[in-house]
Amino acid sequence: MSKNNNFVKGAIVLSIAGVIVKILGALYRIPIGNIIKSEGMGYYSTAHPFYTLMLTIATAGFPVAIAKLVSEKRAIGDFKGAFRVFKIALTLLTFGGIFSFLFLTFKAKDIVKSLENENAYYSLISLAPALFFVPIMSAFRGFFQGQSNMFPTAISQIVEQLLRVSGGLFLTIYLLDKGIPIAAGGASFAGSIGAFFGCVIIIFIFLRKIGTIKEEIKLNPSEKEYPLNDILYDLMIIAIPITIGSAIVPIMDTIDAGIVLKRLQAINYSKEMANDMYGQLKGYAQTLINLPQVFSMAIGISLVPAIASSYARNNKREVQRTIGSGIRITLLLGLPCAFGLFVLAKPIIELLFFNNTDEVIRNTGEILKVLSFGVIFLTITQTLTSILQGLGKPLIPVINLIIGAGLKVILTFVLTSIPSVNIKGAAISTVAAFATAAILDLIILIKRFKIKLRYKDVFLKPFICALSMAVITSLSYSFLFRILNSRLTTVISILIGAFTYILLLIITKTITEDDLSFIPKSEKVLKKVKSKTKE
Repeated sequence: MSKNNNFVKGAIVLSIAGVIVKILGALYRIPIGNIIKSEGMGYYSTAHPFYTLMLTIATAGFPVAIAKLVSEKRAIGDFKGAFRVFKIALTLLTFGGIFSFLFLTFKAKDIVKSLENENAYYSLISLAPALFFVPIMSAFRGFFQGQSNMFPTAISQIVEQLLRVSGGLFLTIYLLDKGIPIAAGGASFAGSIGAFFGCVIIIFIFLRKIGTIKEEIKLNPSEKEYPLNDILYDLMIIAIPITIGSAIVPIMDTIDAGIVLKRLQAINYSKEMANDMYGQLKGYAQTLINLPQVFSMAIGISLVPAIASSYARNNKREVQRTIGSGIRITLLLGLPCAFGLFVLAKPIIELLFFNNTDEVIRNTGEILKVLSFGVIFLTITQTLTSILQGLGKPLIPVINLIIGAGLKVILTFVLTSIPSVNIKGAAISTVAAFATAAILDLIILIKRFKIKLRYKDVFLKPFICALSMAVITSLSYSFLFRILNSRLTTVISILIGAFTYILLLIITKTITEDDLSFIPKSEKVLKKVKSKTKE
Protein backbone atom coordinates (compact mmCIF):
# COMPACT_ATOMS: atom_id res chain seq x y z
CA MET A 1 0.00 0.00 0.00
CA SER A 2 2.81 2.37 0.86
CA LYS A 3 4.49 1.70 -2.50
CA ASN A 4 1.28 2.59 -4.28
CA ASN A 5 0.96 5.77 -2.22
CA ASN A 6 4.56 6.65 -3.11
CA PHE A 7 3.81 6.10 -6.77
CA VAL A 8 0.65 8.21 -6.69
CA LYS A 9 2.43 10.97 -4.75
CA GLY A 10 5.36 10.85 -7.17
CA ALA A 11 3.07 10.99 -10.21
CA ILE A 12 1.25 13.99 -8.76
CA VAL A 13 4.52 15.77 -7.90
CA LEU A 14 5.97 15.25 -11.39
CA SER A 15 2.66 16.20 -13.03
CA ILE A 16 2.47 19.48 -11.14
CA ALA A 17 6.15 20.25 -11.81
CA GLY A 18 5.73 19.32 -15.48
CA VAL A 19 2.70 21.58 -15.87
CA ILE A 20 4.52 24.51 -14.20
CA VAL A 21 7.61 23.98 -16.36
CA LYS A 22 5.59 23.71 -19.58
CA ILE A 23 3.53 26.81 -18.83
CA LEU A 24 6.62 28.86 -17.95
CA GLY A 25 8.41 27.63 -21.06
CA ALA A 26 5.52 28.48 -23.37
CA LEU A 27 4.80 31.85 -21.75
CA TYR A 28 8.51 32.77 -21.90
CA ARG A 29 8.29 33.09 -25.67
CA ILE A 30 5.57 35.73 -25.50
CA PRO A 31 7.67 38.57 -23.95
CA ILE A 32 10.75 37.36 -25.84
CA GLY A 33 8.78 37.52 -29.09
CA ASN A 34 7.79 41.10 -28.36
CA ILE A 35 11.38 42.10 -27.57
CA ILE A 36 13.27 40.51 -30.48
CA LYS A 37 10.25 40.34 -32.84
CA SER A 38 9.88 37.89 -35.71
CA GLU A 39 13.47 38.41 -36.89
CA GLY A 40 14.95 37.37 -33.54
CA MET A 41 12.45 34.53 -33.15
CA GLY A 42 13.64 33.24 -36.51
CA TYR A 43 17.23 32.99 -35.22
CA TYR A 44 16.05 31.58 -31.88
CA SER A 45 13.82 28.97 -33.57
CA THR A 46 16.54 27.96 -36.03
CA ALA A 47 18.93 27.08 -33.20
CA HIS A 48 16.62 25.23 -30.83
CA PRO A 49 15.61 22.21 -32.96
CA PHE A 50 19.25 21.17 -33.49
CA TYR A 51 20.05 21.72 -29.81
CA THR A 52 16.98 19.70 -28.75
CA LEU A 53 17.95 16.89 -31.10
CA MET A 54 21.49 16.71 -29.70
CA LEU A 55 20.15 16.82 -26.15
CA THR A 56 17.66 14.04 -26.91
CA ILE A 57 20.36 11.81 -28.37
CA ALA A 58 22.63 12.48 -25.39
CA THR A 59 20.14 12.00 -22.55
CA ALA A 60 16.55 11.09 -23.50
CA GLY A 61 16.38 7.48 -22.39
CA PHE A 62 18.93 7.54 -19.59
CA PRO A 63 16.85 8.93 -16.70
CA VAL A 64 14.25 6.20 -17.28
CA ALA A 65 16.93 3.50 -17.67
CA ILE A 66 18.75 4.62 -14.51
CA ALA A 67 15.49 4.83 -12.56
CA LYS A 68 14.43 1.34 -13.65
CA LEU A 69 17.75 -0.36 -12.82
CA VAL A 70 18.18 1.51 -9.53
CA SER A 71 14.64 0.58 -8.52
CA GLU A 72 15.16 -3.09 -9.40
CA LYS A 73 18.42 -3.34 -7.48
CA ARG A 74 17.00 -1.61 -4.42
CA ALA A 75 13.97 -3.91 -4.50
CA ILE A 76 16.22 -6.95 -3.95
CA GLY A 77 18.34 -5.17 -1.35
CA ASP A 78 21.34 -4.59 -3.62
CA PHE A 79 21.93 -0.94 -2.64
CA LYS A 80 25.57 -1.11 -3.72
CA GLY A 81 24.53 -2.30 -7.19
CA ALA A 82 21.97 0.51 -7.41
CA PHE A 83 24.61 3.10 -6.56
CA ARG A 84 27.05 1.50 -8.99
CA VAL A 85 24.47 1.90 -11.79
CA PHE A 86 24.21 5.60 -10.96
CA LYS A 87 27.99 6.15 -10.88
CA ILE A 88 28.57 4.44 -14.22
CA ALA A 89 25.65 6.25 -15.84
CA LEU A 90 26.87 9.57 -14.43
CA THR A 91 30.33 8.93 -15.89
CA LEU A 92 28.85 8.08 -19.31
CA LEU A 93 26.60 11.11 -19.32
CA THR A 94 29.39 13.43 -18.19
CA PHE A 95 31.59 12.33 -21.08
CA GLY A 96 28.59 12.59 -23.41
CA GLY A 97 27.98 16.12 -22.15
CA ILE A 98 31.61 17.10 -22.70
CA PHE A 99 31.54 15.71 -26.24
CA SER A 100 28.22 17.46 -27.06
CA PHE A 101 29.49 20.75 -25.63
CA LEU A 102 32.73 20.63 -27.64
CA PHE A 103 30.97 19.51 -30.83
CA LEU A 104 28.47 22.37 -30.76
CA THR A 105 31.12 24.89 -29.71
CA PHE A 106 33.34 24.11 -32.71
CA LYS A 107 30.63 23.24 -35.26
CA ALA A 108 27.99 25.92 -34.58
CA LYS A 109 29.15 28.15 -37.44
CA ASP A 110 29.11 25.28 -39.94
CA ILE A 111 25.64 24.20 -38.80
CA VAL A 112 23.97 27.61 -39.20
CA LYS A 113 25.78 28.08 -42.50
CA SER A 114 24.37 24.79 -43.80
CA LEU A 115 20.91 26.00 -42.72
CA GLU A 116 21.58 29.26 -44.61
CA ASN A 117 20.86 31.36 -41.53
CA GLU A 118 24.27 32.53 -40.31
CA ASN A 119 22.81 35.09 -37.88
CA ALA A 120 21.45 32.20 -35.83
CA TYR A 121 25.04 31.48 -34.71
CA TYR A 122 24.71 33.37 -31.42
CA SER A 123 21.47 31.55 -30.59
CA LEU A 124 23.06 28.16 -31.23
CA ILE A 125 26.46 28.69 -29.55
CA SER A 126 24.70 30.05 -26.43
CA LEU A 127 23.14 26.62 -25.89
CA ALA A 128 26.45 24.73 -25.84
CA PRO A 129 26.93 24.91 -22.02
CA ALA A 130 23.45 23.42 -21.52
CA LEU A 131 24.60 20.32 -23.42
CA PHE A 132 27.17 19.78 -20.67
CA PHE A 133 24.96 20.40 -17.62
CA VAL A 134 21.69 18.72 -18.68
CA PRO A 135 23.13 15.17 -19.11
CA ILE A 136 24.73 15.37 -15.65
CA MET A 137 21.47 16.61 -14.17
CA SER A 138 19.52 13.79 -15.85
CA ALA A 139 21.72 11.16 -14.16
CA PHE A 140 20.87 12.53 -10.71
CA ARG A 141 17.19 12.75 -11.62
CA GLY A 142 17.15 9.12 -12.71
CA PHE A 143 18.86 8.04 -9.48
CA PHE A 144 16.33 9.79 -7.26
CA GLN A 145 13.40 8.55 -9.35
CA GLY A 146 14.70 5.01 -8.90
CA GLN A 147 14.28 5.59 -5.15
CA SER A 148 10.67 6.74 -5.76
CA ASN A 149 11.75 10.21 -4.67
CA MET A 150 10.36 12.62 -7.25
CA PHE A 151 10.87 15.83 -5.28
CA PRO A 152 14.53 16.45 -6.34
CA THR A 153 13.51 16.12 -10.00
CA ALA A 154 10.52 18.43 -9.53
CA ILE A 155 12.53 21.05 -7.60
CA SER A 156 15.39 21.05 -10.13
CA GLN A 157 12.91 21.34 -13.04
CA ILE A 158 11.16 24.33 -11.50
CA VAL A 159 14.43 26.06 -10.49
CA GLU A 160 15.85 25.40 -13.96
CA GLN A 161 12.84 26.95 -15.67
CA LEU A 162 12.51 29.92 -13.31
CA LEU A 163 16.16 30.89 -13.79
CA ARG A 164 15.83 30.29 -17.52
CA VAL A 165 12.88 32.66 -17.80
CA SER A 166 14.23 35.42 -15.53
CA GLY A 167 17.82 35.18 -16.82
CA GLY A 168 16.70 35.03 -20.43
CA LEU A 169 14.47 38.09 -20.17
CA PHE A 170 17.22 40.10 -18.46
CA LEU A 171 19.87 39.15 -21.03
CA THR A 172 17.59 39.74 -24.02
CA ILE A 173 16.72 43.25 -22.86
CA TYR A 174 20.33 44.02 -21.85
CA LEU A 175 21.77 42.86 -25.19
CA LEU A 176 19.10 44.41 -27.42
CA ASP A 177 21.26 47.45 -28.18
CA LYS A 178 23.95 45.15 -29.60
CA GLY A 179 21.63 43.92 -32.34
CA ILE A 180 18.81 41.41 -32.79
CA PRO A 181 21.08 38.37 -33.51
CA ILE A 182 23.02 38.89 -30.25
CA ALA A 183 19.82 39.60 -28.28
CA ALA A 184 18.38 36.33 -29.66
CA GLY A 185 21.58 34.67 -28.44
CA GLY A 186 20.85 36.08 -24.98
CA ALA A 187 17.36 34.56 -25.11
CA SER A 188 18.91 31.20 -26.02
CA PHE A 189 21.59 31.43 -23.34
CA ALA A 190 18.72 31.26 -20.85
CA GLY A 191 18.69 27.50 -21.51
CA SER A 192 22.29 27.25 -20.31
CA ILE A 193 21.58 29.42 -17.26
CA GLY A 194 18.65 27.23 -16.26
CA ALA A 195 20.61 24.02 -16.85
CA PHE A 196 23.47 25.23 -14.65
CA PHE A 197 21.25 26.15 -11.70
CA GLY A 198 19.08 23.04 -12.10
CA CYS A 199 22.25 20.94 -12.02
CA VAL A 200 23.60 22.79 -8.97
CA ILE A 201 20.39 22.36 -6.96
CA ILE A 202 20.07 18.61 -7.62
CA ILE A 203 23.76 18.00 -6.78
CA PHE A 204 23.22 19.97 -3.56
CA ILE A 205 20.25 17.72 -2.68
CA PHE A 206 22.35 14.64 -3.50
CA LEU A 207 25.24 15.76 -1.26
CA ARG A 208 22.82 16.25 1.63
CA LYS A 209 21.62 12.67 1.20
CA ILE A 210 24.96 10.98 0.47
CA GLY A 211 25.41 10.00 4.11
CA THR A 212 22.09 8.10 4.11
CA ILE A 213 22.98 6.44 0.80
CA LYS A 214 26.34 5.21 2.14
CA GLU A 215 24.68 3.98 5.34
CA GLU A 216 22.19 1.93 3.28
CA ILE A 217 25.07 0.31 1.37
CA LYS A 218 26.88 -0.58 4.64
CA LEU A 219 23.75 -2.06 6.24
CA ASN A 220 22.89 -4.10 3.12
CA PRO A 221 26.17 -5.55 1.77
CA SER A 222 25.67 -7.32 -1.56
CA GLU A 223 27.14 -10.76 -2.11
CA LYS A 224 27.69 -10.34 -5.85
CA GLU A 225 28.90 -7.25 -7.70
CA TYR A 226 26.88 -5.94 -10.65
CA PRO A 227 29.38 -6.31 -13.57
CA LEU A 228 30.24 -3.25 -15.65
CA ASN A 229 29.37 -4.91 -18.97
CA ASP A 230 25.98 -5.98 -17.65
CA ILE A 231 25.23 -2.46 -16.43
CA LEU A 232 26.18 -0.94 -19.78
CA TYR A 233 24.07 -3.49 -21.66
CA ASP A 234 21.04 -3.03 -19.39
CA LEU A 235 21.27 0.76 -19.61
CA MET A 236 21.49 0.76 -23.40
CA ILE A 237 18.74 -1.80 -23.97
CA ILE A 238 16.31 0.49 -22.13
CA ALA A 239 17.67 3.90 -23.17
CA ILE A 240 18.11 3.39 -26.93
CA PRO A 241 14.43 2.65 -27.85
CA ILE A 242 13.26 5.58 -25.68
CA THR A 243 15.83 7.85 -27.31
CA ILE A 244 14.69 6.84 -30.79
CA GLY A 245 11.08 7.62 -29.90
CA SER A 246 11.96 10.92 -28.23
CA ALA A 247 14.17 12.01 -31.15
CA ILE A 248 11.44 11.93 -33.79
CA VAL A 249 9.85 15.33 -33.06
CA PRO A 250 13.25 17.11 -32.72
CA ILE A 251 14.30 15.49 -35.99
CA MET A 252 11.10 16.81 -37.62
CA ASP A 253 11.84 20.32 -36.31
CA THR A 254 15.49 20.14 -37.41
CA ILE A 255 14.44 19.06 -40.90
CA ASP A 256 11.94 21.93 -40.93
CA ALA A 257 14.71 24.40 -40.12
CA GLY A 258 16.78 23.08 -43.01
CA ILE A 259 14.05 22.71 -45.63
CA VAL A 260 11.81 25.70 -44.96
CA LEU A 261 14.48 28.41 -45.06
CA LYS A 262 16.01 27.01 -48.26
CA ARG A 263 12.69 26.46 -50.05
CA LEU A 264 11.49 29.98 -49.25
CA GLN A 265 14.72 31.39 -50.66
CA ALA A 266 14.22 29.22 -53.75
CA ILE A 267 11.00 31.14 -54.51
CA ASN A 268 12.83 34.49 -54.27
CA TYR A 269 12.38 35.40 -50.61
CA SER A 270 15.52 36.99 -49.17
CA LYS A 271 17.38 35.31 -46.29
CA GLU A 272 16.06 37.99 -43.93
CA MET A 273 12.45 37.57 -45.07
CA ALA A 274 12.66 33.77 -44.91
CA ASN A 275 14.03 34.03 -41.37
CA ASP A 276 11.21 36.40 -40.36
CA MET A 277 8.57 34.02 -41.74
CA TYR A 278 10.20 31.09 -39.98
CA GLY A 279 10.10 33.09 -36.74
CA GLN A 280 6.38 33.74 -37.26
CA LEU A 281 5.80 29.99 -37.67
CA LYS A 282 7.99 28.54 -34.93
CA GLY A 283 8.44 31.45 -32.55
CA TYR A 284 4.86 32.72 -32.51
CA ALA A 285 2.21 30.35 -33.95
CA GLN A 286 3.76 27.09 -32.75
CA THR A 287 4.26 28.53 -29.24
CA LEU A 288 0.48 28.78 -28.90
CA ILE A 289 -0.04 25.32 -30.37
CA ASN A 290 2.28 23.82 -27.76
CA LEU A 291 0.37 25.24 -24.77
CA PRO A 292 -2.45 22.61 -24.74
CA GLN A 293 0.24 19.90 -24.51
CA VAL A 294 0.50 20.82 -20.83
CA PHE A 295 -2.86 19.15 -20.25
CA SER A 296 -2.40 16.15 -22.54
CA MET A 297 0.97 15.47 -20.87
CA ALA A 298 -0.70 15.37 -17.44
CA ILE A 299 -3.42 13.06 -18.82
CA GLY A 300 -0.75 10.76 -20.28
CA ILE A 301 1.14 10.50 -16.98
CA SER A 302 -2.04 9.25 -15.30
CA LEU A 303 -3.16 7.00 -18.16
CA VAL A 304 -0.06 4.80 -18.46
CA PRO A 305 -0.16 3.22 -14.96
CA ALA A 306 -3.97 3.08 -14.90
CA ILE A 307 -4.18 1.15 -18.19
CA ALA A 308 -1.13 -1.03 -17.44
CA SER A 309 -2.68 -2.09 -14.13
CA SER A 310 -6.09 -2.93 -15.64
CA TYR A 311 -4.52 -4.70 -18.62
CA ALA A 312 -2.27 -6.80 -16.37
CA ARG A 313 -5.34 -7.93 -14.39
CA ASN A 314 -7.12 -8.69 -17.71
CA ASN A 315 -9.93 -6.33 -16.70
CA LYS A 316 -11.13 -5.54 -20.22
CA ARG A 317 -14.09 -3.47 -19.10
CA GLU A 318 -11.88 -1.18 -17.03
CA VAL A 319 -9.36 -0.91 -19.89
CA GLN A 320 -12.15 0.11 -22.27
CA ARG A 321 -13.56 2.65 -19.82
CA THR A 322 -10.18 4.21 -19.06
CA ILE A 323 -9.19 4.45 -22.74
CA GLY A 324 -12.54 5.98 -23.67
CA SER A 325 -12.29 8.53 -20.87
CA GLY A 326 -8.68 9.39 -21.76
CA ILE A 327 -9.51 10.07 -25.41
CA ARG A 328 -12.69 11.97 -24.53
CA ILE A 329 -11.00 14.27 -21.99
CA THR A 330 -8.20 14.95 -24.47
CA LEU A 331 -10.74 15.96 -27.11
CA LEU A 332 -12.71 18.00 -24.54
CA LEU A 333 -9.53 20.04 -24.04
CA GLY A 334 -8.02 19.89 -27.54
CA LEU A 335 -11.09 20.69 -29.65
CA PRO A 336 -12.05 24.00 -27.98
CA CYS A 337 -8.40 25.11 -28.01
CA ALA A 338 -8.15 24.32 -31.73
CA PHE A 339 -11.45 25.95 -32.72
CA GLY A 340 -10.81 28.94 -30.46
CA LEU A 341 -7.37 29.54 -31.98
CA PHE A 342 -8.90 29.23 -35.45
CA VAL A 343 -11.70 31.80 -35.03
CA LEU A 344 -9.53 34.25 -33.03
CA ALA A 345 -6.18 33.59 -34.72
CA LYS A 346 -5.27 37.17 -35.70
CA PRO A 347 -6.77 38.82 -32.57
CA ILE A 348 -4.84 36.45 -30.28
CA ILE A 349 -1.56 37.14 -32.09
CA GLU A 350 -2.28 40.87 -31.85
CA LEU A 351 -3.06 40.52 -28.12
CA LEU A 352 0.08 38.55 -27.24
CA PHE A 353 2.70 39.70 -29.77
CA PHE A 354 1.56 43.31 -29.98
CA ASN A 355 5.04 44.76 -30.54
CA ASN A 356 5.07 43.73 -34.20
CA THR A 357 3.96 45.31 -37.47
CA ASP A 358 0.43 44.83 -38.81
CA GLU A 359 1.86 42.72 -41.63
CA VAL A 360 3.62 40.32 -39.23
CA ILE A 361 0.48 40.03 -37.08
CA ARG A 362 -1.69 39.37 -40.14
CA ASN A 363 0.72 36.77 -41.62
CA THR A 364 1.17 35.00 -38.28
CA GLY A 365 -2.61 34.93 -37.83
CA GLU A 366 -2.95 33.12 -41.17
CA ILE A 367 -0.28 30.61 -40.13
CA LEU A 368 -2.01 30.05 -36.78
CA LYS A 369 -5.33 29.39 -38.50
CA VAL A 370 -3.76 26.49 -40.38
CA LEU A 371 -1.71 25.26 -37.45
CA SER A 372 -4.65 25.42 -34.99
CA PHE A 373 -5.98 22.08 -36.25
CA GLY A 374 -2.67 20.56 -35.21
CA VAL A 375 -3.75 21.00 -31.56
CA ILE A 376 -6.36 18.28 -32.00
CA PHE A 377 -3.98 15.76 -33.53
CA LEU A 378 -0.95 16.66 -31.41
CA THR A 379 -2.81 16.22 -28.11
CA ILE A 380 -4.62 13.07 -29.23
CA THR A 381 -1.34 11.58 -30.48
CA GLN A 382 0.21 12.10 -27.05
CA THR A 383 -2.76 10.45 -25.35
CA LEU A 384 -2.83 7.50 -27.77
CA THR A 385 0.93 7.08 -27.27
CA SER A 386 0.38 6.82 -23.50
CA ILE A 387 -2.48 4.35 -24.03
CA LEU A 388 -0.35 2.09 -26.25
CA GLN A 389 2.52 2.32 -23.75
CA GLY A 390 0.12 1.20 -21.02
CA LEU A 391 -0.91 -1.73 -23.23
CA GLY A 392 2.75 -2.75 -23.53
CA LYS A 393 3.24 -1.60 -27.14
CA PRO A 394 5.53 1.46 -26.94
CA LEU A 395 7.06 0.97 -30.40
CA ILE A 396 3.75 1.26 -32.30
CA PRO A 397 3.31 5.02 -31.76
CA VAL A 398 7.01 5.53 -32.53
CA ILE A 399 6.66 3.80 -35.91
CA ASN A 400 3.47 5.73 -36.71
CA LEU A 401 5.16 9.03 -35.83
CA ILE A 402 8.07 8.11 -38.11
CA ILE A 403 5.55 7.58 -40.94
CA GLY A 404 4.02 10.97 -40.14
CA ALA A 405 7.47 12.56 -40.09
CA GLY A 406 8.25 11.11 -43.53
CA LEU A 407 5.03 12.58 -44.90
CA LYS A 408 5.90 15.93 -43.31
CA VAL A 409 9.27 16.08 -45.08
CA ILE A 410 7.66 15.49 -48.48
CA LEU A 411 4.82 17.96 -47.93
CA THR A 412 7.13 20.65 -46.51
CA PHE A 413 9.48 20.35 -49.50
CA VAL A 414 6.63 20.56 -52.03
CA LEU A 415 4.23 23.04 -50.42
CA THR A 416 6.68 25.70 -49.19
CA SER A 417 7.99 26.09 -52.74
CA ILE A 418 4.53 27.16 -53.96
CA PRO A 419 4.52 30.98 -53.81
CA SER A 420 0.84 31.27 -52.82
CA VAL A 421 1.34 28.77 -49.95
CA ASN A 422 4.94 29.53 -48.83
CA ILE A 423 5.43 29.25 -45.03
CA LYS A 424 1.90 27.90 -44.55
CA GLY A 425 3.11 24.75 -46.31
CA ALA A 426 5.23 23.93 -43.24
CA ALA A 427 2.16 24.44 -41.03
CA ILE A 428 0.03 22.18 -43.24
CA SER A 429 2.72 19.47 -43.18
CA THR A 430 2.87 19.60 -39.36
CA VAL A 431 -0.90 19.08 -39.10
CA ALA A 432 -0.72 16.25 -41.65
CA ALA A 433 2.13 14.53 -39.77
CA PHE A 434 0.33 14.40 -36.43
CA ALA A 435 -3.01 13.59 -38.08
CA THR A 436 -1.37 10.57 -39.78
CA ALA A 437 0.19 9.37 -36.52
CA ALA A 438 -3.08 9.83 -34.59
CA ILE A 439 -5.22 8.03 -37.17
CA LEU A 440 -2.79 5.09 -37.40
CA ASP A 441 -2.62 4.82 -33.60
CA LEU A 442 -6.41 4.83 -33.35
CA ILE A 443 -6.85 2.21 -36.10
CA ILE A 444 -4.36 -0.12 -34.40
CA LEU A 445 -6.00 0.45 -31.02
CA ILE A 446 -9.42 -0.48 -32.40
CA LYS A 447 -8.37 -3.32 -34.70
CA ARG A 448 -5.59 -5.06 -32.74
CA PHE A 449 -6.83 -4.54 -29.20
CA LYS A 450 -10.55 -4.72 -30.06
CA ILE A 451 -11.23 -1.47 -28.22
CA LYS A 452 -14.83 -0.37 -28.70
CA LEU A 453 -15.40 3.34 -28.34
CA ARG A 454 -18.77 5.02 -27.91
CA TYR A 455 -18.37 7.37 -30.86
CA LYS A 456 -21.28 9.62 -29.89
CA ASP A 457 -19.86 10.28 -26.42
CA VAL A 458 -16.15 10.20 -27.29
CA PHE A 459 -16.14 12.12 -30.58
CA LEU A 460 -19.50 13.61 -31.61
CA LYS A 461 -20.63 15.39 -28.42
CA PRO A 462 -17.24 17.04 -27.71
CA PHE A 463 -17.10 18.14 -31.38
CA ILE A 464 -20.59 19.70 -31.28
CA CYS A 465 -19.88 21.51 -27.98
CA ALA A 466 -16.57 22.89 -29.28
CA LEU A 467 -18.03 23.92 -32.64
CA SER A 468 -20.97 25.68 -30.97
CA MET A 469 -18.54 27.49 -28.67
CA ALA A 470 -16.46 28.60 -31.67
CA VAL A 471 -19.51 30.03 -33.47
CA ILE A 472 -20.65 31.97 -30.38
CA THR A 473 -17.09 33.23 -29.76
CA SER A 474 -16.76 34.42 -33.35
CA LEU A 475 -20.14 36.20 -33.24
CA SER A 476 -19.25 37.79 -29.89
CA TYR A 477 -15.98 39.13 -31.28
CA SER A 478 -17.67 40.53 -34.40
CA PHE A 479 -20.27 42.34 -32.28
CA LEU A 480 -17.94 43.64 -29.55
CA PHE A 481 -15.29 44.79 -32.04
CA ARG A 482 -17.65 47.60 -33.14
CA ILE A 483 -17.83 49.14 -29.67
CA LEU A 484 -14.58 48.15 -27.89
CA ASN A 485 -10.86 48.16 -28.72
CA SER A 486 -9.34 45.05 -30.27
CA ARG A 487 -7.45 43.70 -27.26
CA LEU A 488 -10.33 44.08 -24.80
CA THR A 489 -12.67 42.53 -27.36
CA THR A 490 -10.35 39.52 -27.68
CA VAL A 491 -10.14 38.95 -23.90
CA ILE A 492 -13.93 39.25 -23.42
CA SER A 493 -14.59 36.95 -26.40
CA ILE A 494 -12.24 34.31 -24.95
CA LEU A 495 -14.05 34.50 -21.59
CA ILE A 496 -17.44 34.25 -23.30
CA GLY A 497 -16.19 31.24 -25.26
CA ALA A 498 -14.90 29.49 -22.12
CA PHE A 499 -18.14 30.13 -20.20
CA THR A 500 -20.25 28.98 -23.16
CA TYR A 501 -18.22 25.79 -23.55
CA ILE A 502 -18.46 24.81 -19.88
CA LEU A 503 -22.20 25.51 -19.96
CA LEU A 504 -22.63 23.34 -23.06
CA LEU A 505 -20.69 20.47 -21.46
CA ILE A 506 -23.02 20.57 -18.45
CA ILE A 507 -26.24 20.92 -20.48
CA THR A 508 -25.37 18.08 -22.87
CA LYS A 509 -23.87 15.92 -20.06
CA THR A 510 -20.80 15.45 -22.23
CA ILE A 511 -18.44 15.10 -19.26
CA THR A 512 -19.07 12.38 -16.68
CA GLU A 513 -17.59 11.05 -13.44
CA ASP A 514 -16.00 8.18 -15.40
CA ASP A 515 -13.95 10.70 -17.35
CA LEU A 516 -12.16 11.71 -14.16
CA SER A 517 -11.94 8.36 -12.42
CA PHE A 518 -8.45 7.40 -13.65
CA ILE A 519 -6.91 10.56 -12.17
CA PRO A 520 -5.22 9.84 -8.82
CA LYS A 521 -7.44 10.48 -5.75
CA SER A 522 -10.31 11.77 -7.91
CA GLU A 523 -12.71 9.37 -6.21
CA LYS A 524 -12.14 11.07 -2.84
CA VAL A 525 -12.72 14.48 -4.42
CA LEU A 526 -15.94 13.32 -6.08
CA LYS A 527 -17.22 11.86 -2.78
CA LYS A 528 -16.59 15.13 -0.98
CA VAL A 529 -18.34 17.09 -3.74
CA LYS A 530 -21.34 14.74 -3.54
CA SER A 531 -21.55 14.94 0.25
CA LYS A 532 -21.43 18.76 0.19
CA THR A 533 -24.09 18.83 -2.54
CA LYS A 534 -26.42 16.69 -0.40
CA GLU A 535 -25.92 19.00 2.57
